[in-house]
Amino acid sequence: MYREVVIEVVGEVRTPGIQLFREAPTLRFVLEKAGVFKETSLQGTGSLPELLETGTLVTVTKKPSIEESHDEIRVTLGRMEAKKLLVFSIPLNLNRVSVEDLCLIPGIGEPLAREIVAYRDRRKGFRSVEELKNIKGIGDTKWHAFKTYFIVK
Repeated sequence: MYREVVIEVVGEVRTPGIQLFREAPTLRFVLEKAGVFKETSLQGTGSLPELLETGTLVTVTKKPSIEESHDEIRVTLGRMEAKKLLVFSIPLNLNRVSVEDLCLIPGIGEPLAREIVAYRDRRKGFRSVEELKNIKGIGDTKWHAFKTYFIVK
């Protein structure tokens, strides 16, 4: 089954927005596709990954270089907003998701979302999605409905 890799690019680029790829792209390829000019130099990219994973948010800021031949760009990697991840069926990380983001999942209201976050805080994080069953109000039926919406990292 083909499942595209979804990357969002924002900031100072020619074509900001969501890009779809057949396989995990390199940061350089994503930046070129978004219209970051070839006459720029990448700053502060010492520990950036070789390949980007689906759901990555790439933020680009530019500043003029001391050399006038090109601009320097600064790239920050993060995670796309939960509502965008859900549109593309990309699971949310149970160890990072907010109460507001949990409320985007069908069947999870604010009280249950608060229970999930409280459980996570008490346990210092989830170790598996199956731990949701330990939360009051989530039985097997609800867990089966929710499990595809989440991952644990």
